Amino acid sequence: MSGTSHSTFSSDRIYPVAPAELFSAFSQAERKRRWFVEGEGWQVDEFAADFRPGGSERSSFRFGGGASYSNDTTYLDIVPDKRIVFAYVMATEGKRFSASLATIEFVAEGKGTRLVYSEQAAYLDSDNTDAQTADRKAGWAELLEALARHLDETAG
Repeated sequence: MSGTSHSTFSSDRIYPVAPAELFSAFSQAERKRRWFVEGEGWQVDEFAADFRPGGSERSSFRFGGGASYSNDTTYLDIVPDKRIVFAYVMATEGKRFSASLATIEFVAEGKGTRLVYSEQAAYLDSDNTDAQTADRKAGWAELLEALARHLDETAG
């Protein structure tokens, strides 16, 4: 295996809810679990969150009975309804394959909120940065779509 490779990417999406409503989908553990780790075909082995600066989040999950994946997050900075900064490490079957620093910003826009997601990723023991970045971006696109569905389901 080779060394560590790096990438930076960002994406944004507008949601038809106020910043406080969008922020609560991240800050309330029971809400975040529903859109972040649950879903058709997914088995959640563990989900625990302590949403505060210095707090952590741990999730372990698998798709279709396949390999176990884990996500270990540390919250670095939180400004309610404005910003979340966190670092996270992902692993499969206990072997770490990436470490990232990410920022989520909530920007009021019209009657909704623009969510801006930015990530600096280090892919461990890898030389295929383009493929891994494409996979990571696709994964976050799926998560942001799951968040949109969650907001639709809980609107009212």
